Amino acid sequence: MFENTEISFHSKSEKDLKKSKKLFQLLKSTFLVKLGKVFLQIAILLRIPINSIIKKLFFKQFCGGETIEECQNLIIDLSQYNIKSTLDYCVEGKNTSDKRKRTFDAILQTLEASKENINIPFCVFKMSGVLTLMNDSYVTDFWCQKNTEKIKVLFETAQKNNIPILIDAEESWIQNGIDKITEILMKEFNKTEVIIYNTVQLYRKDRLHYIKKLHLQAKKEHFKIGLKLVRGAYMEKERAYAKKNKSVSPIQETKEDCDRDFNNALKYCVQNIHDISIFVGTHNEESSLYLTKIMKEHNIHPNDKRIYFSQLLGMSDHISYNLAKNRYNVAKYIPFGPIKEMIPYLIRRAEENSSVKGQTSRELKLIKKELDRRRANLS
Repeated sequence: MFENTEISFHSKSEKDLKKSKKLFQLLKSTFLVKLGKVFLQIAILLRIPINSIIKKLFFKQFCGGETIEECQNLIIDLSQYNIKSTLDYCVEGKNTSDKRKRTFDAILQTLEASKENINIPFCVFKMSGVLTLMNDSYVTDFWCQKNTEKIKVLFETAQKNNIPILIDAEESWIQNGIDKITEILMKEFNKTEVIIYNTVQLYRKDRLHYIKKLHLQAKKEHFKIGLKLVRGAYMEKERAYAKKNKSVSPIQETKEDCDRDFNNALKYCVQNIHDISIFVGTHNEESSLYLTKIMKEHNIHPNDKRIYFSQLLGMSDHISYNLAKNRYNVAKYIPFGPIKEMIPYLIRRAEENSSVKGQTSRELKLIKKELDRRRANLS
């Protein structure tokens, strides 16, 4: 399904493809990525104006714009190919009260923008962006209830506008608090429709068990579950934390273990689709094909609203565009925010592309294949 590069890159000009090719060639070098990271950190420290450099090199590939308004043309362009957009105000870094307020306001703005645009079916945010999260030992029922009240207006707005919210997963030492707050919200807002989605990182050993446990709770307490399924984003950080604290790492022993649990989670959710809606964030071709297979086995239509596929902007277009062409629900993740404050996100994208086995090589191979196809058609 994913080999058709004409479909994959139909929206890209030859100039766009050549620019992406150069970028991924740079990202293939671990040394250059590390060097670039150091340069960016020094530039920020010395207050060197670097916005124009970042915008030219990386920003357009992986980000929708600095504001919601700047993302609009991209959202329209994607919609021409049956691809929807998930807006993510992706500002990271020092978590001050001022920054938490700006993030909170930005989420409300994305909810309002989604209400007016059928091509934005979800909103997303990190709970640490709007709350001060504690380690597990501080997570009490009172703490959870108090923090739930602080952010409840977001979910009331989401329910009023009928726009589901994806709550991103974070590090394991604060995830327990996120899970508990999310479960409180699900009980209240997911009675008939799924408005709240929690994110499950299947590179953790305990997450398949968590899904099954949550499902039993939901059936007992009569609410529906929304799950964003991903492999995970904090592997090296998690292992370093476990080593420093002399605790057992929550991360799967091997990639094969992670792949197994991810696909088993897909199967379990599809088997229980009347109770569980899923938003599947993956760049893995095998898992994407596996999900289409089990959907067919259970007579689930490709555009059933309870199942969405998602890939990050600027990556795995061959999966997104070919799925969309075959009428599956696809929503590209569209990060946005001020350039300087998006630098941590862009660094993570660069590091991921230089370290994840096969990701950059695959992107380059597909881009080269499409450029060769276009040249052959002209000759």
